[in-house]
Amino acid sequence: MPYVRVEMLEGRSEEQKAKLAQVITNALVEHASAKPDSVFVVFEDVKKSNWATGGTLVSQKK
Repeated sequence: MPYVRVEMLEGRSEEQKAKLAQVITNALVEHASAKPDSVFVVFEDVKKSNWATGGTLVSQKK
């Protein structure tokens, strides 16, 4: 039962997430012998004000 959590900045469409979920599932089926129905993909959309890189919030970068 593979469980994949994808954390990324908010802003991706439902269609983009659906395609990504399919690609991740396909990779686990092909490379880890997982069954498609046993793969869980969870998306966590993070606001720019809650994500920092290099010590700076993404919301404060220009």
